[in-house]
Amino acid sequence: MKRLFWVGVGAVAGSYLTRRATRAAHAVTPVGIGENIADGLRELGAGLGAFGAEVRAGMAERERELEALVERRTGAHVPSYAEALAEPPSSTPARAPRAGR
Repeated sequence: MKRLFWVGVGAVAGSYLTRRATRAAHAVTPVGIGENIADGLRELGAGLGAFGAEVRAGMAERERELEALVERRTGAHVPSYAEALAEPPSSTPARAPRAGR
């Protein structure tokens, strides 16, 4: 019974070591190195995306704080970016050009 146990342990250890050695050998091949670089770039891209999202969220929060401060101190409405770019409403109606002159 002891021998059968140790044979099983040896088979499991041999299988594990073989898989690890195969992975290590694959990691030093050009394909394996390319996969490692691709994984690293993917992680870098995800990190940069998360960083950008955090920066945008912080900018929006700070903009709201500054708008509230300006509105509180001046009492005037601070227009949003879209409101600032919009055409102001005209107080006089536009006239059609006269024909025949």
